[in-house]
Amino acid sequence: MDTLSPIGFFSTWDYAVFALMLLVSVAIGVFYAYVDRGPQSSGDFLLAGRSMTAVPVAMSLSASFMSAIMVLSTPGEIYRFGAMYCYYGLSFVLTVLVCSEVFVPVYYRLGITSTYEYLEMRFNRAARLCGTALFILQTILYTGIVIYVPALALNQVTGFDLWGAVIATGVVCTFYCTLGGLKAVVWTDVLQVGIMVAGLLAVILKSVVRQGGMATILNDAAEGGRLEIWDFDPNPLRRHTFWTITFGGAFVYIGIYGTNQAQVQRYVSCKTLAHAKMSLYVNLIGLWVLLLCSVLAGLCLYSVYKHCDPWTSGSVSSADQLMPYLVMDILREHPGLPGLFVAAAYSGTLSTVSSSINALAAVTVEDLVKPYSSLTEKQLSRLSKALSLVYGALCIGMAGLASIVDSLLQAVASIFGVVGGPLLGLFMLGILCPFANATGGLAGLFCGLVLSLWVGIGAQLYPPMASLSRPLALATYGCNGTVGILLNGTMSASVSGSSLLLGNFSSDLLNANHSGPALVDSWYSVSYLYFSPIGTLTALAVGVIVSLLAGNRKCKSSAGLTLCKEDLTLYCLLRLLKERVYTHTRTHAHTHAPTLEDSLMCVLHPQVTPSAGTLDLSRESEVKEKFGQHNPAFCTVELSTTSYGKTQGPST
Repeated sequence: MDTLSPIGFFSTWDYAVFALMLLVSVAIGVFYAYVDRGPQSSGDFLLAGRSMTAVPVAMSLSASFMSAIMVLSTPGEIYRFGAMYCYYGLSFVLTVLVCSEVFVPVYYRLGITSTYEYLEMRFNRAARLCGTALFILQTILYTGIVIYVPALALNQVTGFDLWGAVIATGVVCTFYCTLGGLKAVVWTDVLQVGIMVAGLLAVILKSVVRQGGMATILNDAAEGGRLEIWDFDPNPLRRHTFWTITFGGAFVYIGIYGTNQAQVQRYVSCKTLAHAKMSLYVNLIGLWVLLLCSVLAGLCLYSVYKHCDPWTSGSVSSADQLMPYLVMDILREHPGLPGLFVAAAYSGTLSTVSSSINALAAVTVEDLVKPYSSLTEKQLSRLSKALSLVYGALCIGMAGLASIVDSLLQAVASIFGVVGGPLLGLFMLGILCPFANATGGLAGLFCGLVLSLWVGIGAQLYPPMASLSRPLALATYGCNGTVGILLNGTMSASVSGSSLLLGNFSSDLLNANHSGPALVDSWYSVSYLYFSPIGTLTALAVGVIVSLLAGNRKCKSSAGLTLCKEDLTLYCLLRLLKERVYTHTRTHAHTHAPTLEDSLMCVLHPQVTPSAGTLDLSRESEVKEKFGQHNPAFCTVELSTTSYGKTQGPST
């Protein structure tokens, strides 16, 4: 019979591991403050001098918005609703493809610091200010949530003061953000994503050993319905299906990676466009690794507690506390490992909070200060650091609101869906529709925001029926005779006896108390993952219609502000292939056999073929130099035919 162990306390080794993670994070900030102690512009502080490479930026992108959500909430999601969450792997693919092909080329070409600079370039200043205001609101709300949740986890497993942990998180993040800027943020993210993976692996490996192998865990999950993921029901009211997660989730993450300053700021800090695109593709691998670890951790959680659910029995007060409970239950005999897991949860939080603070400072300086002041670069750099302090304190204060949030995972997706969806629609309107104008853009943003707020607030006031979310069975017959029945995500009944499963109750009982306005069973019950598509598509549709009605259909935006076919990787590959095929065909159709040098010229320079009847001697020199036939005494200047009749200086 499974019995629940009481919550344990940290050992000295646990505190040492946790403290080491905090100290190393602070040390990275101090290091970059020392290295870059000379005169710094605001661009150096906020964008690392646009000198970053793909791999560290990719790891930072992976860490930033996964945070404590992936470490704490995703395993609890798998425990309650099953492994259907793994379809996010497909939504990540769609996100990376769209962002690398649509957003990155435009942003990188314009050389922007704030994402919302683009809105002023494309539409007008009003659009830029609206975008900035929505981003600040969204980010402060989100950051408050991700500060509070790991502090709650630490309080659950150690008894450490809850608000002491909240303040410690905010202070450490603010410290190294203020000192080291974006470089410190990126390199601490590299450290922290490694700690997150290590913490999850420690839980998975110990669970596998305890349960007698991975096969046992998978069998338990299958028997409990946790592996039933083949749900292709198109009903938009269902909380999670293949369609809601793959496509609804893609809209949420495209909004994050394509328009959110914290993410955009990272890949535009890369030194070349190729590095910026590569950072997104490498980031995809990181997202898959974190997702796989989280799903496996959730299956392990169910296998361990399949007969004695800690939440229903009252041992924990929310689903987000299930993972730390498991950690102290199975890892407390191994000093240092509970500390590693809590460090993993905190690492996710530190990476997210530091990203948010840096991004908030960036948009405030670029969008709200620079256009209305004549401060020097040195003054702007100091102001950026001061704003990091201010926003750090503000995010700590907003963490108080998170104490009333029931589900971290759903709350975060709802915030980014309701606010980020209409913003994504505005950006897509500007990038994809050359005829769109400011009137259409602002009208679309307003309508999309109203509609997404309507459905989002309605869903919070009138939660969807349990038959739509379909929580899976939770048993407590292994908990010394006390049973709790979980209804609609809250503890609603407690009885004594052997075993009662949630699945034994009919949907009529689950929905018996569901009443309210007529829209409750339809509009307010739409899956929270569709909040973002609703806002995005509304903003896009209204923007197109109003732009066509309010302006000239033939009127186009300035060059470089919209997506060009040359920006697409597929177009470049097809063009290259076409040139190669054309060159090959012309070479073989020639009446005389081409020389070796002619063939080499065709490969290196497709625009020059043997049939053209001319040969550029300067390019011939390049061919000979590339293949070891170049004579240093040969003067390309004297014999060059590229500038006939003109004086040509030596090449450098």
